[in-house]
Amino acid sequence: MTPALSNLASLAAEQKSAEVTDWAARLGWVAGLLLFIAFVYWLMRQGWKWRGSLQSDLPELPTLPKTPGAPVLELTGRYHGSTTAGQWLDRIVAHGLGVRSRVELTLTDEGVAVVRPGAQDFFIPRDRLREARLDKGIAGKVLAEGGLLVLTWAHGDQLIDSGFRSDHAAEHTAWVDAISNISDISSTGNPDNADNTDKTMTTEGTAR
Repeated sequence: MTPALSNLASLAAEQKSAEVTDWAARLGWVAGLLLFIAFVYWLMRQGWKWRGSLQSDLPELPTLPKTPGAPVLELTGRYHGSTTAGQWLDRIVAHGLGVRSRVELTLTDEGVAVVRPGAQDFFIPRDRLREARLDKGIAGKVLAEGGLLVLTWAHGDQLIDSGFRSDHAAEHTAWVDAISNISDISSTGNPDNADNTDKTMTTEGTAR
C-alpha cells in the first residue's frame, strides 16, 4: 500500500471513530436531560403532595344539589385554579382544587355550580359567595388584564379565590354584576341577620 493510500485509510478510520464518539456523547446528554426532567417532575409532585398535606384540614367541597334552581347565567371555559383569597400565588390543591380543567359554570338562585369534566365538581352556595371581580392572574397563571373572572367564597374558616376564564371573555362583566347584586352577599355572609339587627335596634330605640 502506498503512503497516500495508507494516509487515506487512516483518516477514514479516525472519522469513523469520531462519529462513534459523538453519538455516545449525544446519547449521554439525552439521558442526562431525561433524568433531570424526571427529577424536576418528581420534586414538583412531592411539593404538590406536601402542600396537599398542609391543607388537609380544608373541609370536603360542597356537592352539587339535586335541585340547583333555574340558571341565571351560564358559561363554558377553563378553571385556572384556586388560592387563598388575596394571595394569587398561594395555590390550594386539596380536594382537586389545584387541577386545571375545562369548566361549565352556572349561576342559579341557590349559588354557583362548577362542573369540571375530568376533575371534581363542586358547588358554591349563595350564602358563601363574597365577591366577584375581574383580574389577570391566579395560581401562577397570568392572562391579559381582566382576562379572569375571580369568585371569592367562604369554605370552612377560609376565604378562597377561584379563577375562571370564559370562552367569551365579554361574559365576565355580566357575572360580576349579577353576583354583586345578590342581596345576601356581605362580609359576614348573612346580611339578613344584619337587617334584623338594625330593625331590632330601631325598635328598641323607639321603645325607649
